[in-house]
Amino acid sequence: MMWLDYTIDSLPAGKGFKIRGDWEGEVMGVSKDGTQKEHYLYKPGDVFRVNEGGWLIHVGKDGDVLTKKHIK
Repeated sequence: MMWLDYTIDSLPAGKGFKIRGDWEGEVMGVSKDGTQKEHYLYKPGDVFRVNEGGWLIHVGKDGDVLTKKHIK
């Protein structure tokens, strides 16, 4: 799936970034009317690692056993 027309805001010194859609929560599965959508980029608690090609790979949710394996 290709997502278009989004803005990326970043924190100083590479501490983090946020992807903004046309309304707050759009990329996290919230429709304009506040209902949940089927597709989303990420949800609160998701944990990703960046591979050698620059892809963010979903490794689990914050606190999962799987996630702890990838976080050092």
